[in-house]
Amino acid sequence: MSKLLVAILFGGRSGEHEVSRNSAYSVAKALNNTYSLFPIGISKEGEWYGPISLEEIKSFTPERYLDQKITILPNPASGGKIYSLPDLKLLTEANVFFPVLHGTFGEDGTIQGLLDLANIPYVGSGVLASAAGMDKVTMKRIFAQTGIPQVEFLAYLRQEIETDPERVEGQITAKLGYPCFVKPANMGSSVGISKVNHAEGLQRALQIAARYDRKVIVEKGVNTRELEVSVLGNDDPQVSIPGEIVPCNEFYDYKAKYIDDRSTLIIPAEITPEQASTIQSLASKAYLALGCSGLSRIDFFLTKDTKEILINEINTMPGFTSISMYPKLWEHSGMNITDLVVRLVELALERHSEIEKNTFTYDLE
Repeated sequence: MSKLLVAILFGGRSGEHEVSRNSAYSVAKALNNTYSLFPIGISKEGEWYGPISLEEIKSFTPERYLDQKITILPNPASGGKIYSLPDLKLLTEANVFFPVLHGTFGEDGTIQGLLDLANIPYVGSGVLASAAGMDKVTMKRIFAQTGIPQVEFLAYLRQEIETDPERVEGQITAKLGYPCFVKPANMGSSVGISKVNHAEGLQRALQIAARYDRKVIVEKGVNTRELEVSVLGNDDPQVSIPGEIVPCNEFYDYKAKYIDDRSTLIIPAEITPEQASTIQSLASKAYLALGCSGLSRIDFFLTKDTKEILINEINTMPGFTSISMYPKLWEHSGMNITDLVVRLVELALERHSEIEKNTFTYDLE
């Protein structure tokens, strides 16, 4: 029996383009012995190229593949067929897509919508959960509706920040105080995030966040430990043991995550069994509330003074780099990265099979 063909999407039109390449390389290495692979590099301009050799995924640049532009068609009859451009010659047909894409135009429901239109099985959450998980404001409002405890926050549109900065700054100072964290609502890997310790730095932080998104979220700063769990599954998710991140910088920003390489990952986290159980229960509740599928990494705070457990955010396509918490937590929970990514492909096929049971035509009589 021939191996299933997995098309791995990576790169993309996101500030996390480079992180995506590193994640995709780890995924491809882990899948290589089990499945046939067709790596697809997406440029920062959004053009698709492939197949990319496994060895060049981390260093992918479109200049090397200008004669290998490809596409899929948003037509359910085409399924996983991959075509060359501009002649639309059929190159191959993938059984499942693995979108190792972080951030906008990849993790936010856009690529998921395209794959749904083409009737292609894919790893990870669908359109709704991906979009809600990417938008921190929507995500937090769902958590609030579900009764999951979290830090206080305020949300603003870029237009509000530009046209009425005094009102925005006054509300933040009165309701949240300092320190506070200012973030673009739709961004990952801590891109565009600032910690503001005094009112003098607030306007600049708001402007930085607004460069990346039209929606900005501001969260109350709390003295906490940062804990994370990995979630795996569809309707009956498994939750890993919790791990703790001790950032080398003032907070776990992009530099601390990917450049300095001095942050400490403590697995398992040094917390009580009761605290671990509470985090796992809240993680499962959050995962199901958003309607996630396949995988997510969910981040929590444990306040140092009151020992309160607060959810921070969910990441529906977490990193798979050598320093990423998602695969490390599963490794310490007894599942190596090869078994993990193979299971993710299986879950994608299971989810698609379940969707295929839906009725898409209507009998009006």
